[in-house]
Amino acid sequence: MIELFSSDTPNGKKISIMLEEIGFEYKITKLDLVKGDQFKPEFKKISPFAKIPAIIDHSNDKQSVFESGAILIYLAERSGKLYDKDNKLNIDQWLMAQMGSVGPFIGQYHYFYKFNKGLSEVGEKRYFEITKSIYEVLEDHLSKNNYLAGENYSIADIATWPWMARHEWHDIGLKNYQNLSKWYSKIAKREAVINGYAFMDKSAVIPKP
Repeated sequence: MIELFSSDTPNGKKISIMLEEIGFEYKITKLDLVKGDQFKPEFKKISPFAKIPAIIDHSNDKQSVFESGAILIYLAERSGKLYDKDNKLNIDQWLMAQMGSVGPFIGQYHYFYKFNKGLSEVGEKRYFEITKSIYEVLEDHLSKNNYLAGENYSIADIATWPWMARHEWHDIGLKNYQNLSKWYSKIAKREAVINGYAFMDKSAVIPKP
């Protein structure tokens, strides 16, 4: 059984979606980030940078794993799913692109534009432009590929999709990007994605493009 330490964020949704996809039994230990639960010593023992998500695999000698990309790889290798051994290089590249660019830059846009609007005009403009460029890169890539790493759905898609599921925050217009919208909608129809998206709020509905 997997214990998922998380909160209702895109990074948290990556892991709940993955667990639903591979069919592993799991339970959720919710962390209130506003109250600072992530800084408690017992959590920092398994996540040194005090970031969610993290897991403990109680069926594997209580192995703990932190960082969402590492968790996705761990679960993929444990399950033998969504990490095609013949396509690992492509999957790894797009997974790392999410970890290094998509998540951090869109996260900064959320910080300046959604949560602290008016704090920094420079910050809002900078991260709007970067977020828009991310949309453009994904749109171009998905014009030639069904999924991020090629023809098959993988952990690279699971990592990236929850960030695009906050497209209503971005004021860019997902519907203006035909191939990105098609990819987004196709993944949004998966039962595991629907269930994983609502892992902390069963009434949560995936936003349409």
